Amino acid sequence: MTTREDGYFLYHSIGQYPGKEAGLSAAMAELAAVWSAPNDQQWPYLLGKRGEFIDYWRAIIDAPAGSATTCENVTQGVDMVMRALPDGLLRGRKVLVAADCFPSNHFLLTRLQERLGFELVTVRARQGANFVADEDMIAEWDRDVALCLITWVSSTTSRRSDLETLVDHGRSMGSIIGVDITQAAGLLPYSVEAPNVDFVVSTSLKWMCGTPGAGILYVHPDLIRDCRPELCGWFSQDNPFNWDIDAFEYASDIRRFDNGTPSIMPSAASVPALKWHASADRESILRSNRHLCGILIDGADDLGLKLLTPRSEEDRGGSLMFGLASPEQAVQVLNHLRGAGFSADTRGATLRLSPGIQTSEEATREVVVELGKALAG
Repeated sequence: MTTREDGYFLYHSIGQYPGKEAGLSAAMAELAAVWSAPNDQQWPYLLGKRGEFIDYWRAIIDAPAGSATTCENVTQGVDMVMRALPDGLLRGRKVLVAADCFPSNHFLLTRLQERLGFELVTVRARQGANFVADEDMIAEWDRDVALCLITWVSSTTSRRSDLETLVDHGRSMGSIIGVDITQAAGLLPYSVEAPNVDFVVSTSLKWMCGTPGAGILYVHPDLIRDCRPELCGWFSQDNPFNWDIDAFEYASDIRRFDNGTPSIMPSAASVPALKWHASADRESILRSNRHLCGILIDGADDLGLKLLTPRSEEDRGGSLMFGLASPEQAVQVLNHLRGAGFSADTRGATLRLSPGIQTSEEATREVVVELGKALAG
């Protein structure tokens, strides 16, 4: 089976860009050479790569210096913030989340409610709806909500939340507001200041085309000052080389969320992708995505496929989700597409297609044809 480079529709998952293998290989070879050299120059190089990774991400989300750091993944980033909040801030109050959040976050919040003493309120989709509506989130969002974790774009429907409306309401309720931007970061423009939020988490996968283990955590400077992370270590200090065990003090900025020796390889491995992204024409990439999504929607309509994603561009991310008759049919359709050289995936009875920088119009039109064959077969 030959996999088509221009038939890649997995930007909701891993993400590819031209020259990715060469860039990643060169970065790892350079790291291997530095780390294996018989000298003492390893740490300046590695910490420099981590700093480069953070700076690229700060530019992507419009974050000021001293407000962003690395984490392993989105789930860990959320956990880091919630455990660092002032004692009693969450206890006896509510944490609000939509049912179509990234499931890993919900697994975490379910356990944390026992540890931190809050009530987890999960807003469900209305009967017959594919996603949780903003107005239903707002209806559950009262002054007892200490914290709300908003999913910017859903991984199950690609539905895009109205952040301005949600954040404006959350501010009037006095809640801490976090946003998981994973499913749209790198494709849709985003700023931590518009609207102003308290913390943001993302991975470097998907539209960012980086590697696993390279998460990013932003915390608003005002909130940083109130946080005391449970997990701390020598990198949590202004001076990591303070060895006085009786004189620990948290760093004044985001570094207080660091702990022991940081995991640098995922950051270093993702720098080539972030560098590519910084030099790419992001407006052109988004226009192409919208054009190719239009072709897919029209083709799916002709085939009678159920679109689970909002039709309006303003209400969705860069992915399209289609409902098939059953999980078994979804597997059959996916196997057919793979046999024709296309890369996509399924979740239960849902087929997910996400055209990106490498996806061509020709391949997009052909994948519709192959979808028709698979459904007919």
